[in-house]
Amino acid sequence: MPADDAEFTDHIARAVARLDPSLAKRLGTDPAAHLELVLLTRRVHQETNRLLHDAVASARGAGSSWEAIGSAMGMSRQAAQQRFGRAPVAGPGSPEHRQLVGLTAFNEIDQLNAWGRHGWHSIAFGPMFHHVEQSPVQWEHARAVVGSRRARELESAGWERIGSMWFPWIYLKRPLDLPAASGEPSS
Repeated sequence: MPADDAEFTDHIARAVARLDPSLAKRLGTDPAAHLELVLLTRRVHQETNRLLHDAVASARGAGSSWEAIGSAMGMSRQAAQQRFGRAPVAGPGSPEHRQLVGLTAFNEIDQLNAWGRHGWHSIAFGPMFHHVEQSPVQWEHARAVVGSRRARELESAGWERIGSMWFPWIYLKRPLDLPAASGEPSS
């Protein structure tokens, strides 16, 4: 069950306080500490705003409508789409680069691994697409929840992160010691 408003606020305040443990003590005696708190809170605001954009993109990628997203955010469909809608950026378009489109949370890893057997690996991603680049070896792709044990295990096993993250996911890849299959995967 989600935390009530007071509990939620308390969790956020404690998280901010942990970013600079000395700040709480200095607030009572150092006027500059208040400006440090403003700067720290601004950084937290920027990060939560980015997480919100990633969460909306993730919901879109999972098939949620702008109507459902707007309703969840207490705004109209149009307001949600205007605030969070982003057109995918076209890939470089060379034979070594492609943009895989129409990917969802339900099919993207299977699609990436199918392309990975042919030497393609993800280099960037966005709502319902991945930019892939070709190499001479096969690649394996994985997705994990940010901060999860699986994410830590994959990274400690040598998997490489792709980009930063797309809340709540991180994407990872690793080259395999196999030559890339010829041709392209069948759709």
